[in-house]
Formats: sequence, C-alpha cells, structure tokens
Amino acid sequence: MNPAAPSSSHEPDLIRLFVAPLEDSGISSYMVSGSVASIEYGEPRATLDIDLVLLLDRKSSSSLEQLFPDSEFYLPPPEVREVEFKRANRGHFNIIHHTSGLKADCYPSRNHPYLPWAMTNRRRISLMGVDVWFAPPEYVILWKLEFHREGGGDKHIRDIRGIIAISGDQLDQSLLTEAISTLDLSKSWSLCKTT
Repeated sequence: MNPAAPSSSHEPDLIRLFVAPLEDSGISSYMVSGSVASIEYGEPRATLDIDLVLLLDRKSSSSLEQLFPDSEFYLPPPEVREVEFKRANRGHFNIIHHTSGLKADCYPSRNHPYLPWAMTNRRRISLMGVDVWFAPPEYVILWKLEFHREGGGDKHIRDIRGIIAISGDQLDQSLLTEAISTLDLSKSWSLCKTT
C-alpha cells in the first residue's frame, strides 16, 4: 500500500462524487478497484473514472436516485440497473457527473470466484477526509489481468507493474499464483513481470 502518497496522486472529485454519498448513507457493500485502486497501491497516473464493485440489496439499489440525483448525475433507470444486477457476471452500469464528465463504472455481479475473498480482505483507507473501502491489491491485479486478456491495453500491465513495484512485498503470492492459474491469466501475468 502507498498511504504516504500525496493527495494529488488521486482524483479527489471521484471520491467526493461517487464514494462519499455511499459512505454518508451507510452503504458499505462496495469496494474501489480499477485505476483508482492501482494508484493507491502503485504509481500515480491520471484517471477520469472510478471502478466500484457495488453489491447492493434492493433497498440500497433504490436509494441510488437520492444519492445521485438526475439534476447532477446520469443514472440508468431502475429497470436497466435491475437487469445488470441480475447478470451472472460482468453486470455493469455507469453513473456520470454531468458537469465534470467524471464517471463511476459500477459492477454489481456477485459470482467472481475470488469476490468473497476480496470482500473479506478489503482495506479501509482514508482519502480526502473520506474513509473508503478498497479492494485488496491482489484482486485489483486479477481484475486488471482479466481486462487485459479480454481487450489488451498496456495501461493494465503498467498499473500492475506499479502495484508490484510499490506494494509487491505485501502481496499474497500464494493466493495470486492459485488465482492466476484458476482464471487462466498466466499469459497476461507474464507480461507484468518483464521490464
């Protein structure tokens, strides 16, 4: 982890816009992953979106309209979100801030084989005065490896290398080895370990 990183290494609006409302309302069944998490565990870079694993029950899902009002945000209608929540995997919807164009990519599916482990091993980190649940770095790596396998993209490999460089001594190597084999991510993983 990189707790000493200056706040300028993060996009503060992403936290205030998309995570603070969840925290203020008492919703805790989420975790930040993707680029914002790779910045926290690795090396700084610019990003205009935040990835949220968002595991909501029906009541919490219906409260999103109050948390992200249509005067300020684009939020898909409830029936669209309901379809995404029911997907076995890779359910996805966006929340977009009208003024800034900043975006939250929300992932509500619950059946990733390492999701229960990740939720149990989340990390509580304070950013910009907000206590935030972050996915553990191993899960961030797995997620980025899956995106790389499916669509390429050097940014995922760079982000993983940054996590290894900054937080490598904190990674659960046995968990990573098992998960990379189980999820068939060895080819993408091999690219992360070359310079």
